[in-house]
Amino acid sequence: MRQIDRYPFIIAIVLFLLAWMLGLPMRAQSAPLEDIHCTLIQESESGATLYQDGVCDRRVSPASTFKVPLALIGYDAGILSDQHTPSWDYKPEFNAVKRDRKTVDPTIWERDSIIWYSREVTRRLGADRFAGYVSKFGYGNADVSGSAGKNDGLTNSWVDSSLEISPVEQTAFLRRLLAGKMPVSVKAHEMARAIIPSFKAGDWSVQGKTGSTGLDKNKRSLAWFVGWAEKDGRRIVFARLVVDGTRGDKPKGLATRAGFLKDLPQLAK
Repeated sequence: MRQIDRYPFIIAIVLFLLAWMLGLPMRAQSAPLEDIHCTLIQESESGATLYQDGVCDRRVSPASTFKVPLALIGYDAGILSDQHTPSWDYKPEFNAVKRDRKTVDPTIWERDSIIWYSREVTRRLGADRFAGYVSKFGYGNADVSGSAGKNDGLTNSWVDSSLEISPVEQTAFLRRLLAGKMPVSVKAHEMARAIIPSFKAGDWSVQGKTGSTGLDKNKRSLAWFVGWAEKDGRRIVFARLVVDGTRGDKPKGLATRAGFLKDLPQLAK
């Protein structure tokens, strides 16, 4: 009888091992590999949705799009002064990629997406002030605790870590920024808007920020382009997100931006 009682247990183990060996999807593994695509365009003032395609309410890492709220924070806290001040020299301890080993000011920071400059801003803020600003902004999940056990919230929480935001929350944040309704100074609003990179999309004048990672914490390629556009006195906000579950290893922010700029004239009619 004892041997018969063990049969269900043995069969369960065999079935589990067969599923594992054949690569059948497990519940805990399927979600991280899911593709996410979203394009969201809204009227800046009213928030009316002009175009929406894909999953736009799923939170992921903001990556370098976080440089937009961080600019607001930096100017409000007095760490940043104008479009070209402060200008900080590169230091070897920043351990940056070769293209980022240069002197950087706020305009270059946003244009070239220099992460060491972001980290210098947050270091000067300190953990408490940094967390306070993100909480006041209501930015995504507002979690700047960082990766578990790494004590890196102050310098890395927005890159494949604890801080996450959805496309819907990105456009809501941008609408408040453009309306001057963030809990920061008038100067901070003006200066942050001034240093966001500019582009053209047909007759539209566009300002926006890319963000991307080669492999996020769930082993996916992630790319953002968020911002606003103006034409004939009309202003819209937008967010495009592409999360590739094929475990690609190349950042795709520039391609996502190029695709959106090409599509915009047809999407926002």
